[in-house]
Amino acid sequence: MSAQALRMPASGRAQVHAVAGCYFVASFAALGLPPYLTEILPELGDRNARWAGVLYVVPTVFGALGAPLWGRLADRYGRKRLLLRAQLGLAVSFLIAGWADSLTTFTLALVLQGILGGTFAASNGYLGAALEGPALSKALTLMQGSARAALVAAPIVVGSLSGWLSPHRQYALLAVLPLTAALLLAALPEPERAREPEHIPEAVDAAQPIVSLKTLYVLEFAFVFSTVISFPYLIALVGDRLPGTSPALSGVLFALPHLCYLVAALAVHAAFRDRPRTGLALGFTCIALGLAGHAVAGSLAGLIAVRLLLGAGLTLGLVCLSVLAADCAKGRAPGGLFGSLEFFSKAGAVAAGVAAAAGSARFGPAAPVLIGGAAAAIAAVALPSSHLRTRWSR
Repeated sequence: MSAQALRMPASGRAQVHAVAGCYFVASFAALGLPPYLTEILPELGDRNARWAGVLYVVPTVFGALGAPLWGRLADRYGRKRLLLRAQLGLAVSFLIAGWADSLTTFTLALVLQGILGGTFAASNGYLGAALEGPALSKALTLMQGSARAALVAAPIVVGSLSGWLSPHRQYALLAVLPLTAALLLAALPEPERAREPEHIPEAVDAAQPIVSLKTLYVLEFAFVFSTVISFPYLIALVGDRLPGTSPALSGVLFALPHLCYLVAALAVHAAFRDRPRTGLALGFTCIALGLAGHAVAGSLAGLIAVRLLLGAGLTLGLVCLSVLAADCAKGRAPGGLFGSLEFFSKAGAVAAGVAAAAGSARFGPAAPVLIGGAAAAIAAVALPSSHLRTRWSR
């Protein structure tokens, strides 16, 4: 890492790892407990868990609405301060959720989790103020690794603890994790600002990015939509194709693409950091083929193969989007950029959830993977031919 790319002291690499580690710790409850809403809601009066689907996306919706505002406030009042706010906001919302005794109070806690959280955007904003270029894209790749690791490990840990403590009460217990993360982050320095906000337009005009900011947002939305749409009904699809499959094996199949990222992300970053458009087009192609394969795979070996192919696309897409985001961050206030990027990411997740529910209800559990595959195929075809270097700013 060069001095130009890294504006932290010599311990900067350790600080990047500290931010990523704190995000992993704080994400446990946010990612590990929602799959257990069908067990939590009957304790709160919703006997048939009819509201599970709606409440699953409540934090995402309100997180999307709040992310751009928190990003701009971070640019104005300090990235470290707003990152600490995000961790403490998660802790407060988890405590309220864990001690809620009614569906209304629990829903309010999930709303607060979305509004007061936003640790991913806040962490990226912090890193974006201290890093640039390849150093920033590598740090963003590490942050995505933290998210994938939490997505794999958290549901397993929550399920293991369920024998001693209900998932509902685990919200209160796991509130200690973002509190711990806040204490660790308090020791980090405030990153230096690369440029003052009033100079942003000139800086953007002087150095045209690989893709325009508008194109980055569209690609983020399309990528999240095409990948997340397969999540909610994958277990049902596995049960339909392989009757009698154990929950453990279903969980392993669910986790395979995320495990691919953990294994290969840094190698993919080294290979594609200088050609992210090529890597992203290849990623969308792998996603399209992998999701289409889900619709026809009828054996365990076939499902493993298409899950690994989807994992290759997931890894290529996430890494190359991190490279493009780091490139767009040059000369821009990082809080606002990553807050807006988080908005489009969460919007893609919400749209995917709605499309998955509607498609599955109308055409069966294979519909979400076909919809996602079609969206990825369109993006793969449009990416090389579109005029991606058009300048666009807020």
